[in-house]
Amino acid sequence: MPKDLAVRLRETDSQAARADLPERVTVGRVLKPHGLRGDVVVEVLSDVPDRLAPGSRLAAVADPEAPAAGAIELEVAASRAHGAGRLLRFAGRDGRDAIEELRGLWLTVERAAVPAPPAGTYYHYQLVGCRVRDAEAGDLGEVVDLVEDGGGLLLLVSDGARQVPVPFVASFLTEVDVASGRIELALPPGFLEACASRS
Repeated sequence: MPKDLAVRLRETDSQAARADLPERVTVGRVLKPHGLRGDVVVEVLSDVPDRLAPGSRLAAVADPEAPAAGAIELEVAASRAHGAGRLLRFAGRDGRDAIEELRGLWLTVERAAVPAPPAGTYYHYQLVGCRVRDAEAGDLGEVVDLVEDGGGLLLLVSDGARQVPVPFVASFLTEVDVASGRIELALPPGFLEACASRS
């Protein structure tokens, strides 16, 4: 799912607006109500500073991949750190009953509200959907997801028959062009044979 988490790498053109990019970007998920005053525990899926600060306007949806029809419009009234996430309270939603319907919903913003990433970085949603090509093996498929594995970021690249986890590191990359939805690689010999899994 689209998130506006930035990923560090070399810069080409990270401000492109491909036709396949989502209209809305996921920035959090409501996990559960907290207490009786109307607070909710939110998993933060954004590293944009002050994304969930008081005054922020969000739309809560059941499926972030679907059109925003039926979205619940929200304004953050209060926000504070809570473990790895945040505790939010929304304007006009006081008490536990008023926020119970938000449980499990995804918090989104319009893509136009996402600031340009810092130079040399890309957002999660810009990389998902990119076609991936290796200098030797040719077309590998497209990025279907990104996974943080503790040692860095992996692009999960699938062609429908196999899936390859590719470390998103400068030593494997020759070009990242999010404007045209293309990632060029120079993988080490034997990498695909060792890492690919069949669907």
